[in-house]
Amino acid sequence: MEELRFKIKGMRCASCVANIEKKVASLGSVEQVAVNLATESARVRLRQGQGGAEAVFRTIERAGFEPVRNPQEDARDDRAVFELRWLMLSGLFTAVLMLLMWTHAAGGATPWLIAALASLAQFSAGLTFYRGAWNSLRAGSANMDVLVALGISAAWGYSVLALSGVLGPGEEMFFETAVMLIFFIRFGKWLEVRARGKASSALRKLLRHQAQQARLLADGKEKLIAAHAVEVGDVLLVKAGEKIPADGRILEGESSLDESMISGESVPVAKGPGDEVIGASVNGSGVLRMEATRVGRDTVLSRILRLVEEAQADKAPIQRLADRVSGIFVPLVVFLSVLTFLIWYFLAGTEFLFAFKLAIAVMVIACPCTLGLATPTAIMVGTSVGLGSGILFKKASVLETLSRIDVMVLDKTGTLTEGVFELVRILPVGTMDEAELLRLAASLEKDSSHPLALALVSAAQKQGLRLEDFSKVQEAGGHGLTGSLGGADYGAGSLRLMERLGAEADAAKLLLERFDREGLSVVFLSRGAELIALFGLRDRMKPGVPEVIARLRSSGMRTFLLTGDREAVARQVARAAGVDDFRAQVLPEEKLEVIRGFQHQGLRVAMVGDGINDAPALAQADVGIAIGSGTDVAKETGDLVLVRERFSDVLGGILLGRATLSKIRQNLFWAFAYNFVGIPVAAGVLYPAFGILLKPELAGLAMALSSVSVVSNSLLLGRFKRRLEEMS
Repeated sequence: MEELRFKIKGMRCASCVANIEKKVASLGSVEQVAVNLATESARVRLRQGQGGAEAVFRTIERAGFEPVRNPQEDARDDRAVFELRWLMLSGLFTAVLMLLMWTHAAGGATPWLIAALASLAQFSAGLTFYRGAWNSLRAGSANMDVLVALGISAAWGYSVLALSGVLGPGEEMFFETAVMLIFFIRFGKWLEVRARGKASSALRKLLRHQAQQARLLADGKEKLIAAHAVEVGDVLLVKAGEKIPADGRILEGESSLDESMISGESVPVAKGPGDEVIGASVNGSGVLRMEATRVGRDTVLSRILRLVEEAQADKAPIQRLADRVSGIFVPLVVFLSVLTFLIWYFLAGTEFLFAFKLAIAVMVIACPCTLGLATPTAIMVGTSVGLGSGILFKKASVLETLSRIDVMVLDKTGTLTEGVFELVRILPVGTMDEAELLRLAASLEKDSSHPLALALVSAAQKQGLRLEDFSKVQEAGGHGLTGSLGGADYGAGSLRLMERLGAEADAAKLLLERFDREGLSVVFLSRGAELIALFGLRDRMKPGVPEVIARLRSSGMRTFLLTGDREAVARQVARAAGVDDFRAQVLPEEKLEVIRGFQHQGLRVAMVGDGINDAPALAQADVGIAIGSGTDVAKETGDLVLVRERFSDVLGGILLGRATLSKIRQNLFWAFAYNFVGIPVAAGVLYPAFGILLKPELAGLAMALSSVSVVSNSLLLGRFKRRLEEMS
């Protein structure tokens, strides 16, 4: 399946979005299309083997918009600066025109001078509305520009006719209405663009983190090259204070790296030979020689950028109602404007100019922009806040689903526990002392990477024990290790290994029950066929797990632990963490069946796991929450990725999702409420009872500020970052 992602120039409101999506979706080669007003971007999925990219671009062009086929071509000036220049020009026209109206400085020629200035404003600062309206109508649709163009044209055109005497002597003119409409709408557009720029600032900041240059080591010489020219396999030199130019592996040197742009962690991470490094992280005080392993689009930073862009381009299901309304919004407003004029002029018997002004007010107060910006701006801010805290949403729909989760299913190792064991009990079987038993077990296990082996070696090193070198060390089918020392054969591992070695299996089972009751993992040690010791180890619980579980349960979620570990261990972890229920000794495919079982009961399920052996369950869950390290952050499984591996971020992600969805709901409520209330007020429904009328220019100001209010409300979500920091 081919997927196109590109920018679109010329979109003005939700009606533009609806028009583009409708026309592109009608193409036979298109499977799915999503257009985002806030990011001015589109994502189009094409059916396998049918191509059709050029057809998509041509369709958008025929609709009156400009698709940016090559991102490099989108080197436009800052939109906020562009809008500010036009705002200042329209403001100058407004100020001079109002001054002439108040002072009549040109005497009898003043009306003609006002008309000249108004016309100049109409076809310079106001030209963008005519251009947008023409493109929209030519494509067979109607957008916000059509409403604005009709409004300013009506005010300006009527005034020109009145000035020329066609409407009779002494007829009132209101050139200022057209000029002030242009000024106020330009003002709103400038504020909106600025606010939208703040909403998407996180991505731009992330892009600025990228290194611009790299020090390439070739033939013993150092050469400075552009970072984008680095290739896989290149050996690079990174000096203190410089940025890592690509993802790679350290060959020589030690240092601490600032990876905060990926993980949100302010504490530098110690790195040495063999460790992986992430491009754009900042080297501390050491000098590193590294090999590039991932460059360009394959780097962690680039993959994160794609993740966030996809989430921001995605649409939450709650947006569907707004999309349906947007498709008919402008024609409906034009109809209501005409209806307003007909009612006031013919039924109420008011003067033509009175009814005419109300019709203009109806046209310019309506704002489809609020509907188009309500969801994407909140998603932009929410995903940006998450990005800065190591919480990555891969789809906007996750935000909505998270707020309705019934069951939170939790993996054990790497999720509730750290996967780092510590020795808590030594049980000698015989006369040998504990220190000697630990020295023997650690000596046999010292070259193993198994977590239990690492814990034994660590415990021996802490006690300052001298480790021996075993001979004939062999791995025994995943159940432990065997080896020889001083003419004796030893074995260290599971009960299964003891049974294979014939080392008093019945006694081992009885002793194992004592450790089981404490929920400890066990390593047996044997010499020949004699069982000589049991070591009890416990996986450390991650900080704050019980508190987070308690808050999840208090919010109405049921918590459920799934693990492949023994039942006794699972019971102990479940009790310590405070989860509602657990199931032990399950295989990855069985975890999938547990998730399906909950879903068949009509429950919505979130699954938290490490994204590797939990991949099937994460994919099956309504929301998959993957706890991953920085280099695994863009893994395919999981709808929500927690970079920092902190369990508290599970709660942070859920609360951020709920807060973002709350902002979307607020925005949509105010967008609908604004139009629902504003249009009738502009139509004069309050005039008979209260004598309240809304001038067209004030209606234009209200329209301009409505979009700003929606974007500003979304920006308030940025304050949630402080709450996430307090939780971590």
